[in-house]
Amino acid sequence: MPIDTSSAKPGLRERKKQQTRETIARAALRLFAERGYDETTLAEIADAADISPRTIFAYYESKEDILFCNEEKFLDQLKQKLEQRPPGATTVDAIREFISSVPEADEQARLRKQIVANNPALQMKIRAHIGQLEPLLTESIAKDLHAPSDDIRPRLLAASMTAAFTTVRDRLLEAEAGEPISHEQAMGTLDEVLEFMRGGLEAMQRD
Repeated sequence: MPIDTSSAKPGLRERKKQQTRETIARAALRLFAERGYDETTLAEIADAADISPRTIFAYYESKEDILFCNEEKFLDQLKQKLEQRPPGATTVDAIREFISSVPEADEQARLRKQIVANNPALQMKIRAHIGQLEPLLTESIAKDLHAPSDDIRPRLLAASMTAAFTTVRDRLLEAEAGEPISHEQAMGTLDEVLEFMRGGLEAMQRD
């Protein structure tokens, strides 16, 4: 019988690699916040993290990769939640469960939010990251509806859900500009939108 190692702790090598990744990210975020994203160089980040510039490229491809390192993780986790949802659970069910597990922003997340809020170009890039949700949701909703590849309904619902995520993210970014919205308010608003979309999805399933 194969041994289940899924819950095994990472080895020393992996822990050290993760510590180095986190050290680089913390140094980069601090410099981005203090000096500005565009004004900070990879060489300065390496110096602040006490590593060589070459070492950075073993962990990150660019400054943007450092800043948005959690976005890919978010997408991977959501994809896993959608693919592993139990029989009878819809895309909306899976998303609501996933959203309920999203923790409130920690200091690193708040720094990222501040950095992005102060840079219009970065705001456009984070919208592009969020846009990667749409094909994931389209595929998942198509399964809910047993829809053929040319059915436009999954794409329309996926576009609406993605727009909801984008709007909530924008409001969270605006909090730094004097229009505060709490984590609870953001999640509550998103939950209301998803509940509304659940009704539409269930109506389509009955058609």
